[in-house]
Amino acid sequence: MKKTLHLLLFCLLSQLAGAQDFQFRAADIEIPYEKFVLPNGLTLLVYEDHKAPIVAVNVWYHVGSKNEKPGKSGFAHLFEHLMFNGSENYNQDYFQALESIGGTDLNGTTSNDRTNYFQNVPVSALDQVLFLESDRMGHLLGAIDQERLDEQRGVVQNEKRQGENQPYGMQWDYLTKAMFPKGHPYSWTVIGEMEDLNAASLEDVQEWFKSYYGPANAVIAIAGDVEPEEVRQKVMRYFGDIPSGPTIERQEVNIPLHPYDSYQVYQDRVPETRVLFAWNTPPFGDREDIHFDLIAAILSNGKNSRLYKRLVYEDQIASSVAAFEWSKELASNFIALANVKPGGDREQVQQVMWEEISRLMEEGPTQEELVRVKADYFADFIKGMERIGGFGGVSDILASNQTYFGDASYYKKVLQYVEEATVADVQATAKKWLSKGKHILVCEPFPEYEVADAGVDRSQLPPLGPPKSSRFPELQRAELSNGLKIVLAQRSGVPTIVMNMLFDAGYKTDFRSSPGTASLAMNLMDEGTENMNSLEISEKLQLLGASLSTGSNQDISNVYMNTLKPTLQGSLEVFADVLLNPAFPQKEFNRLQTEQINDIKSEKSQPVAMALRVMNKFLYGEGHPYSNPYTGTGYESTVAALTREDAREFYDTWIKPNNATLVVTGDVSMAELRPMLEKSLGKWRRGQVPEISFPEPKTGTKNTLYLMDRPESQQSVIIAGNLTEKYGDLPEVALGQMVSILGGDFTSRINMNLREDKHWSYGAGGFVLGARNERPFIVYAPVQTDKTAESVSEIRKELSEFVSTRPATAAELEKVKTNEVLKLPGQWETNAAVAGSVANMVRYDLPDDYYQHYDANVRNLSLDDVRSVSNTVVRPADVNWFMVGDRAKIVEKLDGLGFDQIIEIDADGNPKTPALKQTEVEIKN
Repeated sequence: MKKTLHLLLFCLLSQLAGAQDFQFRAADIEIPYEKFVLPNGLTLLVYEDHKAPIVAVNVWYHVGSKNEKPGKSGFAHLFEHLMFNGSENYNQDYFQALESIGGTDLNGTTSNDRTNYFQNVPVSALDQVLFLESDRMGHLLGAIDQERLDEQRGVVQNEKRQGENQPYGMQWDYLTKAMFPKGHPYSWTVIGEMEDLNAASLEDVQEWFKSYYGPANAVIAIAGDVEPEEVRQKVMRYFGDIPSGPTIERQEVNIPLHPYDSYQVYQDRVPETRVLFAWNTPPFGDREDIHFDLIAAILSNGKNSRLYKRLVYEDQIASSVAAFEWSKELASNFIALANVKPGGDREQVQQVMWEEISRLMEEGPTQEELVRVKADYFADFIKGMERIGGFGGVSDILASNQTYFGDASYYKKVLQYVEEATVADVQATAKKWLSKGKHILVCEPFPEYEVADAGVDRSQLPPLGPPKSSRFPELQRAELSNGLKIVLAQRSGVPTIVMNMLFDAGYKTDFRSSPGTASLAMNLMDEGTENMNSLEISEKLQLLGASLSTGSNQDISNVYMNTLKPTLQGSLEVFADVLLNPAFPQKEFNRLQTEQINDIKSEKSQPVAMALRVMNKFLYGEGHPYSNPYTGTGYESTVAALTREDAREFYDTWIKPNNATLVVTGDVSMAELRPMLEKSLGKWRRGQVPEISFPEPKTGTKNTLYLMDRPESQQSVIIAGNLTEKYGDLPEVALGQMVSILGGDFTSRINMNLREDKHWSYGAGGFVLGARNERPFIVYAPVQTDKTAESVSEIRKELSEFVSTRPATAAELEKVKTNEVLKLPGQWETNAAVAGSVANMVRYDLPDDYYQHYDANVRNLSLDDVRSVSNTVVRPADVNWFMVGDRAKIVEKLDGLGFDQIIEIDADGNPKTPALKQTEVEIKN
């Protein structure tokens, strides 16, 4: 094969190294692939990438919601769900099969224009995946019955409820109907209308499959540790005997003319007013469609973007802004929006948005703006090419371009459009389309297809090929003279570098100060240094193709950077400046303080966040370092009382080299790295760091329900939890597999019960929240309102039976063990993923060879190990319950569930009334 993708990228970036404002060239970016067309019309694209023993299989069908008939909305998405429920020769849930062979990046999605199914698996499992994908392409209808249709109809309707239950969740429904006239293929949403889903019959579903799911309407992209000819033979074997399917008339480009402003107001349960502008624009892949990607970035990408700088940074009348091109095949939409700060003037925000957009149309962008957003565009594209599968990975790029444009290399034309775009081009496109639109019609003859004679034994799955072991890089360690520890995971391949500076701090330090301090202080660190202000930092990072962020979790505060190897030196200078010289500007503090208060208000409107905010307070007890809101944002009153000096004190107390570990992952050696770090970080002075002691948690109650009222909620969010032992006091490998069986995997007991069997939830499960000390074991379930009490009973039953009459079985353990081991090769595909695992090792003080032995430790796990840890962790009698829902609709049934207490609390965890229910003993006392 020609030069590999990784070598091509490295050559490109090396040429550009050292240039301050370097220009990317589309001609230098190449994804080498081979294309085959089977006699039945199936298009196969193969890309070789031997960096990891995994393979991505990405199947695209050129059918989406635009192919539906009026009154039949939601069919494409409903059918996507049905395709996961088994086929004629493998009549089981496909997640069962894919979890058992180590599938990762596994999902299916539906849009207006296409449906796709994708998964990453060990290369040894390629035959099984091809069998499964070909079986549901050519052998599906016999497995679909009324029961299965009703089951997935219920799941999809709960997905619709869950989406519409979120803040601003209804905006897409309003926008869709406003931008496209009735009867237009885009005039209904992808998820469809409830009444249409209820009316879907078995005959309708079968006709849909026969019309659109043939090979001639499909593209399969396979990327990874494979050889093209061998893949072609396998695909021919499994897919070659499937009839091509009927010819399909492609719908023409159809851009509705919107000659005048229209105005619509709706209400929703949200913390802030949102102003949104939308225009109809050219279809996906058109030169001007790509111009709108650049226009969107100029308006809202980064702190120097026009809308952010004016509305959020300078005038401070909006809390957030966004602009993007919603690209589609027949017509696209350009969208710009802003959230008005509480108490702000909606008319003023609307006026300023229009002023900035009008200024862009009349004056055009500056050359500096265009260079910056082009660099961003190319850097994002290159970083996506590091992955073989999933959204934005190589297989996704190839399959999408082949499906939409008939040319898997069309991405080159898109990149060329970006490279060639001038200031005048961008201005002309903005001026033209933000005021009018037009219509184009194209017709082409249908090709001829024929069926190949291929034989596959479909009575059983093909055997797995020989497995390849996972590869986790050897860790290299060093320490600078100031006590800064360095952990390097060196990886060759795509020339990206991830750096993550980890501090032993996090939200737990708020125990010594005030809730919300760590979050605000870390957010402020990259908002200005002694040498650069916030906007200058943002601009310099964009020109370097780098991104930098700061944050915290319960135990760790961190500064994270993702950059490119040729620009590592320049990126490291910015990284070091942020770490060593933060200025904590007062105006930035004021802005971020207001934003954090707004974030708290937003959390109080989101059902899951509402529960997470109050949960720790009752599980740990007042005064415990973990007792503040799990989100780390604190309370409105505590954040409002913080000062700039509090942020500086947090920095002076915790941000020290001897309290830090720098994790570096990517294509760099320790010999290259250490001198650079000594130069940039060696002058950083060490100092004393206080210790935080963790007292015994004081959970004051058990079997108590803490209820938060959220009127008009379509769903209730249920969280049940108890504390379990701190990290290291339990066999963690056994704990992980126990959680997978009970609630961690898609096919776990809780999810299969509430989603697949009962259809009360779009997804439910359980997990152990990460923390060094005592941790919450959590079961969660967003369920439809009228099944709230019944869902509590089902969760109780699952917990109780798991440690009594129905413990984990050998078959369940074998399934999760196999899945865990086989998905390991795909778990560390990107440098960011490896960096995440190394950060986990640092946080929990794991040995350097932890992941080298991890698969063996999982394989050697016994059923007794899992049952033993189950009896330790799953304690039904100690569980406390947290619920967010419409109190008026659910409270009547709650009293009969046997809670010792039902206490209604507000969004900060304060009791609103005395307990709704008390035990007889408490009443007598």
